[in-house]
Amino acid sequence: MTNPLFAEQIERACLNSERSAGNRALCGCIQDAANLTLTSRDQRMAAEFFDDPHRAQEIRQSDRRSHEAFWQRYKNFGQTAEIFCQG
Repeated sequence: MTNPLFAEQIERACLNSERSAGNRALCGCIQDAANLTLTSRDQRMAAEFFDDPHRAQEIRQSDRRSHEAFWQRYKNFGQTAEIFCQG
């Protein structure tokens, strides 16, 4: 589902975030969940949330159909990552 040009965007954003403390195993697992559930375009948008959490709130509250559809895929990604990446 991912485009090699944009591969591992979620993992890189995760590793660079203050919250992950550079946990490569966890960030890699989250990337695996993203690869299963999100398009490369979705992953680009989701990767932005690591640096700008307010952007996630804007997308979630948006009335645009494309944002609503993305948010449903993003929620599925979050649930998948939670199940796959339990420590």
